[in-house]
Amino acid sequence: MAGHRSPRGARAPRTAGTTGSTGTGRHQATHRPAPAGPSLGTTVLATTAAVGAVATGAFTAIVPALEDGTATSAAADAPYDAALAANSTALDDIASAVSMVPVELASESESVEDHVSRVVQAADLAKLHAEQAREQAERDRVSALIERGGVDGWIAEALQILELPQSLAPSVKKIVMAESGGNPRAINNWDANARRGTPSQGLMQTIPTTYKHYVHPEVKNRPITDPVANITAGIRYMIDNYGMSTLERGGRSSSAGSYVGY
Repeated sequence: MAGHRSPRGARAPRTAGTTGSTGTGRHQATHRPAPAGPSLGTTVLATTAAVGAVATGAFTAIVPALEDGTATSAAADAPYDAALAANSTALDDIASAVSMVPVELASESESVEDHVSRVVQAADLAKLHAEQAREQAERDRVSALIERGGVDGWIAEALQILELPQSLAPSVKKIVMAESGGNPRAINNWDANARRGTPSQGLMQTIPTTYKHYVHPEVKNRPITDPVANITAGIRYMIDNYGMSTLERGGRSSSAGSYVGY
C-alpha cells in the first residue's frame, strides 16, 4: 500500500503482532507523530469558508481534531478563525448582490375577484380599448355606406358578404367603373359574348353562366343585375382565375398601364 512508505521513499516493513485481525500495517497510523501542518479536516474547513460555502450569518463552531484524537490549540486555530472572519465580509457582499424578484400573490385577506381586478387595472389597457374603438368605428362606417347605397355601399356590402377586408373597396371600385361606369343595369351588346347571345351584364359585366357559377350562395337567388350579387360573382371569378393580387391591383392592365377587361 502506497500510504505506508517510509520518509526515505522505501516501503515500510510489515510488523507482526499489530492490533487488528489482519496483522498488516494498515493500523499503524495511531503511532505516527502528529503532522506539522493542519489536518485534512482543518484544511477542508478553511477552504469551505474561503469559497463562501456557508450561506448563513453565523458559523457553527467546529474544532478540528488531530489524528491522535486531541483537539487543536487556540493558537493553531487562530489563522483559520481569521480566515472565517475575513470571508464573512465576502459572504455579506454576495448576499447583498443577490436580487430577489418579488412575485405578486394575493394575500390571504384578498379575494380572487379583487386580486384579478387589481391585476387587470394595473395592466396597460389603452391599446386594447383603442383597437376596439377603431373596429367599432369601421363597422359603423360600413353600415352607413350600405344603408346609403350607391356604388360604395354595394361594394361594402359585397365585401362583407364575402368576408373580405374593406380595404379592397378602392380596387373593386376601379374594376366596377371600368366595366360598367357604376351602372348596375349596363349590358354589353357589341362584344363577342353579345354576338353569341350571352351579353355581359351588371356592375362587373358577367355573362349569365359565369354569374350563376360564381355568385355567392347568400345572394344566389337575386338577378344578375342586382348590384351586390353581381359584385360577389365578379370578385369570386377574378380571384379564381387571376388570383388575389390581380384583385388588389384593381384588375388586369396592359404593359402601358391601361385597364384590360377580365
